[in-house]
Amino acid sequence: MHTTTLPNGLRVIFQPTTSEVVHCGYVIQAGTRHEDPADFGMAHFIEHTSFKGTERRRGFHINNTLERLGGDLNAFTNKQETVYYATVMKEHFRHAADILTDLVFHSVYAQHEIDKEVEVICDEIESYHDSPAELIFDDFEAMVFAGDPLGRDILGRAERLREYTTADALRFVRKWYRPQHAVFFVTGNLEWPRIVALLQRLAPAAPADGAIVPLPPLPAPIVASPCRKVIEKGTHQAHVVIGATTFGGTDKRRYAMALLNNILGGPAMNSRLNRSLREHAGLVYSVDAYLTTYVDAGFWCVYFGCDAHDVERCLRLTRKELQRFIDAPLSPRQLASAQTQLIGQLRIADANAESYALALGKDFAHYSTIRSTAHIADAVRAVTPESLQRLASEVYAADRLFTLIYQ
Repeated sequence: MHTTTLPNGLRVIFQPTTSEVVHCGYVIQAGTRHEDPADFGMAHFIEHTSFKGTERRRGFHINNTLERLGGDLNAFTNKQETVYYATVMKEHFRHAADILTDLVFHSVYAQHEIDKEVEVICDEIESYHDSPAELIFDDFEAMVFAGDPLGRDILGRAERLREYTTADALRFVRKWYRPQHAVFFVTGNLEWPRIVALLQRLAPAAPADGAIVPLPPLPAPIVASPCRKVIEKGTHQAHVVIGATTFGGTDKRRYAMALLNNILGGPAMNSRLNRSLREHAGLVYSVDAYLTTYVDAGFWCVYFGCDAHDVERCLRLTRKELQRFIDAPLSPRQLASAQTQLIGQLRIADANAESYALALGKDFAHYSTIRSTAHIADAVRAVTPESLQRLASEVYAADRLFTLIYQ
């Protein structure tokens, strides 16, 4: 593993591999929570419109250059970052780094391109609203973090998006799209000195006065009081999310929380909720538990869809499984089995080279360190039955639960 900080403040991280396929990109610490209230949806809007032209390239050239070489160029926005990334063969890394740097630091946001692309984003919003199984997670997070930027959905509102101008876009990127707010990550069979030399040529110059302005600190998230909410959607099936807040990504209990969540409703068929709600009761097609962790906050939640008349029964069974963790610790054998399962899942996930590269960049951007799978595995193995029970008593407590129902 190699890391460095360039004179302009850009951090670079490189994981050498034997693969001839290179994954690389920029993590920009500018997401939904960095928007001003008047800029609702701006971070995602910038992600889209960055592809529409730079000082050197038209939109067609941006989208075509890597694809004609067999590569891929993509981007996504979430609550605390925007990521631009590419997958190319080793010999085309220079092209990928050039295009990515051009996108991030030299896009022009021409008004005629904004006017076209905003309708694409509005269509994306409408398609999302047609999917209650996805939309309910945004509404749940809005309920948990009511009044806080973390509670805003990423896409924004169509009426506001249609008002955005070139000046609005440039104002946002000039504030947030700075080298010192970014990490460039890369994995593949490359030479570290050449990576650094290339980025020094491509990336913007350091400020003339040498001043590197640090990322402004974010205020502590606002968390609402636990509540239950029912929204009439007129859907054939009821959709339900139940959950509570946890803690940020620097908290040492995050590994125990990941283990707890995996036992409760992880992707395996042997999760407690899957056995209870699906295998034993036959009430749902699927039920899953999710854990979302930001730098300074987080939440867990359980989602299931069921017939409307089964909602309360499903909720009772879910709360029963939560209470089981509180009432009694896992046996040493149960804990060892759960640890082995989670560690295996993590190791298999690492085999996905693109996912690994993205996680590498995001971890380094937010925590300035790399938490290897071996380190995480050791932390998971260090969890005890008693510590897991104490954690469950806190995060699964009945008086902390938020419940959102679409029916």
